[in-house]
Amino acid sequence: MKLRKATALGLASMMTVSALAVPAAADEAKQYQTDTLQVAIWDNNQLAGLQQIADEWSEKSGVKVNIDVITWNEYWTLLEAGATGGTLPDVFWMHINEAQKYMEAEMLLNLNDYIAQDEAIDLANYYEGIVNIYNNDGNQYALPKDHDTIALIYNKAVFDKYGVEYPTNDWNWDDYCAAAAAITQAGKDDGVYGTAMNTNDGQDGWYNFIYDFGGKLISDDNKTSGMDDEKTIAAMTYLADNLFPSMPDQNLMAVTDPDVMFLSGIVGMMLQGSWMVNTFYTAENSADYAWAEIPYYDANGNGSCDEGERCSLYNGLGWAAAANTADPQAAYDLISAFCCEEGQLRQSELGVTMAAYKGASDAFANAFEGMDITPFLMIEENGTLIQHPASRYTTAWEGGFTTGLVEGWQNPEKMADVCRAMADMMNEVLASE
Repeated sequence: MKLRKATALGLASMMTVSALAVPAAADEAKQYQTDTLQVAIWDNNQLAGLQQIADEWSEKSGVKVNIDVITWNEYWTLLEAGATGGTLPDVFWMHINEAQKYMEAEMLLNLNDYIAQDEAIDLANYYEGIVNIYNNDGNQYALPKDHDTIALIYNKAVFDKYGVEYPTNDWNWDDYCAAAAAITQAGKDDGVYGTAMNTNDGQDGWYNFIYDFGGKLISDDNKTSGMDDEKTIAAMTYLADNLFPSMPDQNLMAVTDPDVMFLSGIVGMMLQGSWMVNTFYTAENSADYAWAEIPYYDANGNGSCDEGERCSLYNGLGWAAAANTADPQAAYDLISAFCCEEGQLRQSELGVTMAAYKGASDAFANAFEGMDITPFLMIEENGTLIQHPASRYTTAWEGGFTTGLVEGWQNPEKMADVCRAMADMMNEVLASE
């Protein structure tokens, strides 16, 4: 697997600084000061597996673990309110888009001393890019929880109905576009489209096109936007010219999420991340769903990916603890239970997510009986993984994409100008960091 970092992290402080807790002495490690830990996550699909791992740790530690699932938007509202008001969950997830401001404000427990005393954790065993996301000035504020990749999901029933051959692991983007057009043409009387992709489908959508075509979202030093790079514009123009005609109108996709359209049989195929496998596996029509590797661009070999090679965005969450948690040792020990080799293997076996621990994801492919999800792992052997781009205010410029790219989705002939406008928007945000 080739990992290429798309950006260097450089985010700054926004919250009140709290004192860091120090680890308990080794002989006191099991004498916890709390009998309950509050944990916050945002994905209900992962709850059952994570709770099982937590319960297994509780049996050994005597500390109960309550995991609360909070929607994505409410999650960050909760954490920001907790950071300014002084009440955070004991243990919670961190994301590349948000981590730096929490780290620099020292709202997260510094894990360095805990890691040093923990024989179960060696950061060399994890994907380096994910470790680095949660490291600030040599201090580790979260342990890697997982990693993800992108693949193509398709509805066999839709392909069968309209006489289109199934996707294969040999597809390039031209193949994808041709099949999408064929389904759209054959299914026009039924209101069925070949594919879908919203303006906010970045990591599991158009970001992959940009890097596969040799473009970039942001410069390596995080100082300037890459949206006006000629290869970025070429990627977005290709998308507009070749895929937009096979998608529902952007106004419709803005109201009804493409995932919902796919599950409803309105869309024949789409790109999706490994974190969503369980959603499709447990769906009513799951027997109709299958996966293939993400297609590739083979027009030139001058970009981020080699000619004829697939390119997938990747990201990884981190398990963090509040700096002011009542029992930092208990909080860290729970994080260690999730992130150690045993915990990462359990996570894969239970179908929670792919692991951040190297070599621990194979079991994930076997967790979904009757559904072959190996395309998510195959990209690591024969493709290039690009780390999700980020800066201090990632959410600001990504939010700008959600609304600002609408004109390009609705008027493909304007995509080049829209990309340049997005670069201006993004540069304004970056200049303020």
